[in-house]
Amino acid sequence: MNTATLALRDTDSAFSDDVTEGLRADPKRVPPKYFYDETGSQLFERITAEPEYYVTRTETGILARRAGEIAKLMPPGAALVEFGAGSSAKTRILLAAARHVCTYVPVDISGAYLTAEAAALRGDMPHLQVLPVVADFTQPFALPAKISNGPRVGFFPGSTIGNFEPHEATAVLRNAAALLGPGALLIIGVDLVKDARVLTTAYNDAAGVTAAFNLNLLTRINRELDGGFDLSTFKHRAWYNADKGRVEMHLVSVANQKVRVCGRSFEFRRGETIHTENSYKYTLDSFRNRALGAGWKPVAAFLDDERYFCVHVLVAGGAATMA
Repeated sequence: MNTATLALRDTDSAFSDDVTEGLRADPKRVPPKYFYDETGSQLFERITAEPEYYVTRTETGILARRAGEIAKLMPPGAALVEFGAGSSAKTRILLAAARHVCTYVPVDISGAYLTAEAAALRGDMPHLQVLPVVADFTQPFALPAKISNGPRVGFFPGSTIGNFEPHEATAVLRNAAALLGPGALLIIGVDLVKDARVLTTAYNDAAGVTAAFNLNLLTRINRELDGGFDLSTFKHRAWYNADKGRVEMHLVSVANQKVRVCGRSFEFRRGETIHTENSYKYTLDSFRNRALGAGWKPVAAFLDDERYFCVHVLVAGGAATMA
């Protein structure tokens, strides 16, 4: 296994610092990247199969229909670098259509899940060199030396770009351009603005899987940071904030309480929330403008029939610098 741990901050220390800083803030918050321990990654895969959650099946449908066209844009001998690699289902669609891609570099913060997915892909595609990188892609990291001389294609599916605040999204895009280099392509999934009822329902599935996913963050804090959260005293809440163009996800305290984490005590009022995730929705033009501001030029855009989702293909336009 050629897995390299390349995150520049110690993961446990970063988790502790981010959680304690976030719980001291007003309003309270925890970064969504910490959803994805092994259990969280598995729960997210279950979310993607729920009927209310259109995002995954819509993006997968676009890729299935248009993979041949996208593959023709990818240069021979390219390395495909996936940011935030979870399930390899979408990646497999691209790789099946682009047999001229010789290397796959999945980058993810969840090492155990990444290792399992990489092993499965090696078994199914023995012609493909798979070089996993365990890293937080929002922080500086290095790509494997083996792909230093060839063309690179970034892959950022799932509309994960929407989880970042607008200025953070620009920084992520700019850093990807710097990492991949001038002339590199980026294939990126972007969720589009649509009816608020569709958006709200997608994050409140009837089976309660999204609620379990959100609450698992507290379970992880209890396990890894000596937390004292009673999960029965918190509830999942998600809604579409039209003024800010985003779905917000929160954990709501149902009682006045004190919770200890990392040896520190944090007070919660009844109704107070921990803001765990935003999912910004874009129009075609608003995302293109953001990409242009981060050093990328539009190449193509592939949409579903209902115009719920778009897979953009961008090219790095010049010598980008890390944000």
